Amino acid sequence: MRERLPASERRAAVLDTACRVFARCSYRGATTAEIAREAGVTEPILYRHFDSKQDLYLACIDSAWARVREAWQAAIEAEDDPRAWIFAMGRAFFRLKEEKTGVAALWIEALTEWGDEPEVRRFLRRHLREVHEFVTGVVSRCQAAGAMLPERDPRAEAWIFIAIGLLTGAAARLGGLPHGDLERIRVSRITWLTGDASEPAI
Repeated sequence: MRERLPASERRAAVLDTACRVFARCSYRGATTAEIAREAGVTEPILYRHFDSKQDLYLACIDSAWARVREAWQAAIEAEDDPRAWIFAMGRAFFRLKEEKTGVAALWIEALTEWGDEPEVRRFLRRHLREVHEFVTGVVSRCQAAGAMLPERDPRAEAWIFIAIGLLTGAAARLGGLPHGDLERIRVSRITWLTGDASEPAI
C-alpha cells in the first residue's frame, strides 16, 4: 500500500510532475488525468490543490522561476569576479532550458495559448516584473563593483537580458537560432556591457 504523503508534500509532487508533463506535452496536449496518474494521485486529489488546469500551469511558472532564481543566485555566489555574474546567470539559464525546466518556454506557451485572458496577462505582468527587478539588482551590483560600464541603464539592460531568454524560448519552437547567432549575441553583450570583447573567466 502506498504511503500517504502530507498535503504539502503531495501538492509539491503534483506540481513537479505537472511541470514535467507540460514540458513534454504542452499545455493543450497535457491532461489533468495524465498528470494525476504520473503523480500517483486521483484527479479529485489534484483539484484539491489546484483549482483548474490553468491554475496548475501558472503554479508551474512560479515553480520554474523559483528554480531559475535559485540557480542564478548560486551562479553569482560561485563567482568572485562581478564581471562574470551576468554571463554565469545566462549559462545557468540555458542549462535549465536544456533540462526542459526553463521558465522562458512556459512564458511563451502561456502567451501563445491564452495570453488574451486578463487573469493570465495580470499573472505574467506581475511575474515578469519580479524577474526584472532581480536582474536589475544584479546589473546595479555589477556596476557598483566596477564590472560594467556606469552609463548603461540597469533597468533597460535587465529587459534585454530577459528578452534574450524569450528569444531562445521562441527559437526553440522553430528549431533553434541560426548557427552561431547565439554566440554573436553573447559577444556583443559582453562588449556592450563592459567595453571589453574578452570573455570574463567563468
